[in-house]
Amino acid sequence: MIVCAGRNETFNFAKEMGVGLVETAINLTRQCLFDKPDFLLFIGTAGSYGNHKIFDIVESKRAANIELSFLEDNSYTPLDNVLESENKMVRNDTIINSSNYISKNFELSKNFNEYGIGAENMEFYSILQVAKEFEIPVAGIFIITNYTNENAHEEFMKNHKEAMKKLTSYLLEKQIIK
Repeated sequence: MIVCAGRNETFNFAKEMGVGLVETAINLTRQCLFDKPDFLLFIGTAGSYGNHKIFDIVESKRAANIELSFLEDNSYTPLDNVLESENKMVRNDTIINSSNYISKNFELSKNFNEYGIGAENMEFYSILQVAKEFEIPVAGIFIITNYTNENAHEEFMKNHKEAMKKLTSYLLEKQIIK
């Protein structure tokens, strides 16, 4: 099953799960309880921590839930904050970070690269967490729309429409959709 966030990030071939960590966890859990899919492929946009360029396609089977305060040693968590799927659906090992907040401090957020975390997407960690609970193979395919800087929202809005087209073309080219 192909899933996406929702609101302004929808595809006619993907089921909407909600925006952010909480909506996604609730809606995907509900989906799995009533009609558990054999696999999950999450598609969407992401912000780059600097190593990926605008419109790069990033495939991943690993997600993190690490807040910016962690990078400044201002927080810790007892939770497993990096998850990995065992599937072989994707080729890239970039970790996608998820938070309910969009990073705007590039000087700080680029430090995520030191941990192998290359981009951020609000939902992917929830997708992996639920998939792990229900033992569903999962992967994500993302297109970079912006850098995590003070212009993140403006870049996202400027690039979003084109990014959605490019991501759809990529999925067609890889024969993931028809």
